[in-house]
Amino acid sequence: MKKLSFKKSARVYSTIMLLTCAIIALACKKKDVIEKPKTETITETIDGVLVPFGGNAFLPIKGAEETIEKTGLSNWTSDKTVCVVYFRAQQAGELKLGLKLKVSSGTSQFNVKVNGTTNKVTASNTETKNVYVGKINIAKEGYVKVEIQGLSKTGNSFAEISDLVVDGTTASNLLFANDPENYYWSRRGPSVHLGYNIPASANVEWFYNELTVPVGEDIPGSYFMANGFGQGYFGIQSRANDRWILFSVWDPSTGITEATAKGDGVTVQRFGGEGTGGQSYIVYNWKAGVTYKFLTQAKPDGAGNTLYSAWFSDPETNNWRFMCTWKRPLTNTYLTGLHSFLENFYDYNGYMGRKMQTNNQWICTADGTWTELKVARLTGDATVTNKQRMDYAGGIDNGAFYLKNGGFFDQYISVNQTFTRTTTGIKPEINFNNLPKK
Repeated sequence: MKKLSFKKSARVYSTIMLLTCAIIALACKKKDVIEKPKTETITETIDGVLVPFGGNAFLPIKGAEETIEKTGLSNWTSDKTVCVVYFRAQQAGELKLGLKLKVSSGTSQFNVKVNGTTNKVTASNTETKNVYVGKINIAKEGYVKVEIQGLSKTGNSFAEISDLVVDGTTASNLLFANDPENYYWSRRGPSVHLGYNIPASANVEWFYNELTVPVGEDIPGSYFMANGFGQGYFGIQSRANDRWILFSVWDPSTGITEATAKGDGVTVQRFGGEGTGGQSYIVYNWKAGVTYKFLTQAKPDGAGNTLYSAWFSDPETNNWRFMCTWKRPLTNTYLTGLHSFLENFYDYNGYMGRKMQTNNQWICTADGTWTELKVARLTGDATVTNKQRMDYAGGIDNGAFYLKNGGFFDQYISVNQTFTRTTTGIKPEINFNNLPKK
């Protein structure tokens, strides 16, 4: 065997050593990559029915800077803020809950409370995913309230949440607001109405009604409407900073409704939004628990118009106060479609409930015949009929008609049914000729 020279042996040895060092270095580098600890929190995920925050969530603490948009909860920076979201379970059973969310950066922790049980959730995913929260037991059919509150965060905000995720054998038949184009209305809540039966072909010139808002039910944003008719409505409102008595008449398809007279302290103006027309109101500190009287007149003027007038009576004074007379052109009719309704007009507090009672309804025809009304039919708006909200009721309560909505209560009353109250036989003592006209 031919021997290598010393120089060649040294060269071969050096080459082998270099290759060996390179292999060792590569192996060490590969080992470092595999063993390097991950910084992102591993969070269990969940799939299921998505309950959108845009139509079903609220911020009940006043002054919260966070917002609920169609896309969900955003700008969530305060650990004082509580976000509540509701859905209705149609039967008892176990459900799993999750949240579809992402964080802007860092790690966030927050509590999710349901039925008295609180689960702590940790999230650090910067891409949207469904984060598992925990299991809940539904004892009966009805609304489920989920409360979410921040604990800690290392980023600028806690998370952006678009949906509540609900899974389980009974999740497929949940009820919640699922129409994005009508989230505004579903957040306001269901509107309910009582349509009063009147004698066929009667020329109803006058409609008398009594309205009571029970103590604690005078929630801001509520319209307790006593005297509704085919062309307008008359009732009381609880607003954010004051209270109104309100009487409005819509415009016809052609022409504009105009005021011909108004009472002292009454503001007259135009209104828009849900139709257009004439609006008259008094800022008036009406009180819950007190029964107020409402009187409306409709009379054709013989020149192709109808004159609509309204009066309000407070038991503290026991006098009739004149609101306004509206002249509606191209209209020749007496009162038709008599009804009352209850609605909420602030979408941010649709989680709050309200109730009203009406009683002792009477009509008087153009020839002076008085008739007591005792039958009413319960109906609802599109939020009711499309099952976007199920927290509504109406019927008979302590001998009076009542309407109730909002608050996500469990026991709803089906619409399109009639109710009959016991008549009082107490006809209003009103001298129409002595009613004030200013």
